[in-house]
Parts: sequence; C-alpha cells; structure tokens
Amino acid sequence: MIPAAARARLLPPSHGLLLAAACIGPLLVLVPILTILGQAAWIAPGEAAGLLFRPLVGRLLENTVSLVAASTVAAALVGTAVAWCVERTRLPGRRIWAVLVAVPLAIPPFVTSYAWVSLSDGLQDFAGALLVVTSAYYPLIYLPVAAALRGMDPALEETARALGCSPSACFWRVVLPQLRPALFGGMLLVALNVMVEFGAFSLLRYRTFTTEIYAEYRTGFAGSGAALLAAVLVLGCLLLLAGEAFLRGRSRYARVARFTRRPATLLGLGWTVLPVLAGLALLVALTIGVPVGMVLYWLTQPGSAASSPVLATLSGLVSATLASVGFGAAAAGLTVALAIPLGYLAVRHPGRAATTLERASFLAQGVPGIVVALALVGIAVQLLRPLYQSAGLLVVAYSILFLPLALVGVRTAFAQVPRGLDEAARSLGLAWPELFRRVLLPVAGPGLGAAAALVFVSTVTELTTTLLLSPIGTRTLATQVWVDTSTLAFAAAAPYAALMVTLSLLSTWLLVRRYGAGVAGMS
Repeated sequence: MIPAAARARLLPPSHGLLLAAACIGPLLVLVPILTILGQAAWIAPGEAAGLLFRPLVGRLLENTVSLVAASTVAAALVGTAVAWCVERTRLPGRRIWAVLVAVPLAIPPFVTSYAWVSLSDGLQDFAGALLVVTSAYYPLIYLPVAAALRGMDPALEETARALGCSPSACFWRVVLPQLRPALFGGMLLVALNVMVEFGAFSLLRYRTFTTEIYAEYRTGFAGSGAALLAAVLVLGCLLLLAGEAFLRGRSRYARVARFTRRPATLLGLGWTVLPVLAGLALLVALTIGVPVGMVLYWLTQPGSAASSPVLATLSGLVSATLASVGFGAAAAGLTVALAIPLGYLAVRHPGRAATTLERASFLAQGVPGIVVALALVGIAVQLLRPLYQSAGLLVVAYSILFLPLALVGVRTAFAQVPRGLDEAARSLGLAWPELFRRVLLPVAGPGLGAAAALVFVSTVTELTTTLLLSPIGTRTLATQVWVDTSTLAFAAAAPYAALMVTLSLLSTWLLVRRYGAGVAGMS
C-alpha cells in the first residue's frame, strides 16, 4: 500500500488542467439556464406581467401540472405493480415478462403518439395524452423499483412476517418504505420527462408549456413570450428536483446482511394468476402492440416506402438515417469526452469542488430541450452567428442535454477500476497521458461504451432540439416522422418511424445483453 504522502505526489502535475477540463461540462449546462433566466429578467415588469397573467398561461399551467401529476401517479402504480409481480411472485414466464415490460422505454413517445393518433383522432385530449405518456414512461419507475426489490434484504420481510404481519401489511409497512429512493427517483424522471415532452403533445394537439414555447418561437423568433414561458418551465423543473431531494431525505436503506445476497422467497399468485397474466398482456398490447402494429400497418399502405418508387424514397431514408446516426455518434463522443475528466475527478479526487461540479452537471435533468435550443439560438444569433443552424451547435446541445446520462456511466466505470492500478502505473514512471491510454481506458472501456450507447440512443430519438437547431435542409428520422405526421401523412412517416424504433430497440437490446443484470440472470 502506498503511503498517503507518496500517493499525494502521484497526483498529476496538471491537476489544475484536470479541474479545468472537468469544469467545461457543468459550465455548458449552466449556459442555457442563465441565458433564459437573464432574457426573462430583462423584460420590463409591466410587459412580463401582461405576458404571464394571460388566460392562455393559466390554461397551459393547468394542462401541464394536471398531466404531470396524473401521469406520475399512474406510472408509479403501474411500474410498482409490475415490478412486484415480476420480482416477487411465481409469475409464469417471468424472464419474458421482465423484458417485455421494459421495451416501451426504447420506443420514443412521439412514435407512440403517432401510432395512437393514426389509430383514432378521438385521443387528442387529456385522456389521450395521459395514455401516451404513461405507456412511454412507466418503465422509468419499473426498472429502479425492480432493481430495489432484487437488492432488498429478505430478512426484513421475514422478520415482519414472523411478528404476525400479513402479506399486505408487510408490503405497506416494510417493503414500500425501502422502495422510497427508487420510487421517488423514478417518479422524478417521469415528471421531468412529461413536463418537457414536446413531440407527443404536438401530435396530440394537447397544449402545454413546451408546445406553446415552440409556437411562440416560430411566430416571434425567441421573443419575450418564449423567454418567459421557458423561464417558468425551467423553474418548474428545478422545483421538481428540489422536491424529490427533500422527500427522499437522508434515510439509509442498507441491507442487514451486508456481505450476503440471498434472494427473497417468491409468493404464489393462487387464483389471481389469470387476472395478473391478463393485465400484463393488456399492458404489453397497449405499450408495444399498438405502436409496432400501427407502424407495420402504415408500411403496407399507399404512400409508404413499401408502395412508393424505390429510388424516390430510398434516398430520403438513407439521408435521414445517416444524419441520425452521424449526430448520435458525434454527440456520444463529445458527451463522453466531457464526462471523463469530471467522472475521474469525482471518483479519484472527491471533495467540495468535484461535488459542486457534479451537481451542476445534473441540473441538465431539469433543463428542457426546447430551453437549451432557444438559449443557443439567442447566443448564436447575437454572438456567434456563423454557428447558427450548424451541425456543431446541435451536437453541443445534445451534449448539454445528455451529460447526466454519460456522467453516471463514466463515474461508475472509473469507480470499478482499482485505485492501485493508477498508483502502480505512476510509481513505474508512466506519464498521465499514457496512464489513461494504456491502463484506465482499457479497464473502464465497457462502462464508457455503455455511457456512449445511452447518449447515442437518446440523440437518435431526440426531437425538439433537433427541430430548432438542425442545419437547413437536414432531416433526421425523428424530424421526418414529426413533419409527416403533422400533415397527417401517416404512411409516409411509417418507414422513418420503423427505422428509428429498430435502431433504438437494437441499441437497447445490446445494452441489456452486455450490461444488464435483471431477472434474466436469475433462476
């Protein structure tokens, strides 16, 4: 073991450069927040009051808040119930159900919206919006709750049952409190995603803050109305982040038997097995069957790629696919590059500076894509005009939005690298660039690849920022689906939707196959 004094000498002589590099990502995240808030602050009080206290804003607030609350509760109920059935009961076909109930996360919400709208225009209301976002986002609660159930110490439940608690009382008094971090974290993700969703609500003609901000931008070119609505949206997202942290509190949820991992005893379903299977089948039919089925249906209709001249449609499909893949690859590379110094600093040199930078980066979770786009549009038009509607500016926007995704993966990857490797390599005279290239990156490579894959999938399915910042004439799979569906050209949108869903499902499957540790690995 290297003494502390010697270990201190092994710190990179360019430690200041490491800190400077780690600051780049958080500063980029803060730019759109401060820009939008600054634009809103410069509006005259009278004008701001007139813009904010309109009946329209009240309606938008009611629509947004009611949908966020309803969809979060609905997703929590569905996700928790499904997780309990899959993880804690003798459910027939548990492994298959565990995969199927997670698949909707790989289908973009606006594709789900496209499927339902093309099936029936009677869903263009609150009920339709609630159905779409709950179908798309309940896996955000199912996945962490299922993981928490797998990791929970079964001794807690066994003790409660031995003391006379019924199964239902045991769930409410013992299991559910232990699920609080995972449940609240998932609910936060659902609430944030619903609050900043644009594509699904635009296709459903359901007006929220994001759809109105886009409309204000298109009519007033990021004027006062768009800036004020964007500021309200940012503050709402930040309040959600603060509220989740407060509710989560400082409670600890460790296993009693710290060095053992014993699976919990599975419960028999008895006569409820058929209703449970029917409910899961209905859920899969609504969340997977309808989107995939409608895409396949429209592929066979006149106006789709399958029924149009091959050369006329093939070029558009290839161009959109190459644009989506190119932006995804570039965003994945840049985002992971920004996350590497910050993740390494947080793991190897924890302290106040690293913690502050890391928390600033996670503020991106509360920054809607449309706000990032508006802020960068304003900066480009006023200060960096050559960058306006350039591919580089769009890739930077993706990196701002998805830095938290990359940072989680990068931080985990470096945390799993033994500290002794760094120390041994430095003691043998290996320079820091060589240490990263020959030691750290090969060992942490799988984790870095997972982080890059998550950013890639998110970029390919991103819509709002792409609509506002993509270079003139550039169409991605996501924007082409939105354009065609907005004009009710459902058949024309089908091949682009099919390609995008295929890319997303393939990437998600590869991630689960390579890095997943769910039910598929249990007997």
